Amino acid sequence: MKKILFILFIMTGLMLNAQINNYDWKNMTREKRQAVINSLPPDERKALLTDLRNKMVLDMLDVAPKDKDEFTEVYNEYLDNQKKIMKQFNSDFDPEKLSEEEAKQKLQQSFELGQKLLDNKKKYAEKMQTVIPCQKVLKLFNSEAMMRDKMNQRKPHNEKHTMPEKKQNP
Repeated sequence: MKKILFILFIMTGLMLNAQINNYDWKNMTREKRQAVINSLPPDERKALLTDLRNKMVLDMLDVAPKDKDEFTEVYNEYLDNQKKIMKQFNSDFDPEKLSEEEAKQKLQQSFELGQKLLDNKKKYAEKMQTVIPCQKVLKLFNSEAMMRDKMNQRKPHNEKHTMPEKKQNP
């Protein structure tokens, strides 16, 4: 799921940025872009994808030049915390193979994780509002939700089950 989200960020970001690292991203085919990105060492690839994502968000929100660095720092911190929270939940299980007690425990864990994610989102929404207006914070969170919905629509389904292999959110 993370790979798909990064690829979506790349495609959007690439269209917004004419050249990064002397590549003509706009005129490259999708396959060529993927090949170039996949050929990069992991740390360079991560840095490139992060940079593209940040530029895309800054453009979308039209953040003032004087606030770009501060907003980017808060936004990246928010995303890092969201990832840390998500890693606390193992979604690689078959609900039909769980006992009733195990299923109740997993369900409770998912509720607790959802609350942690919401609390983190509230915390960073307040931090972001010290840098950008509330309307832009709302726009950011709405765009995240739209991206997540699009990604969930494109996600391949497990042939054995009617549920997706991995869920975006518990």
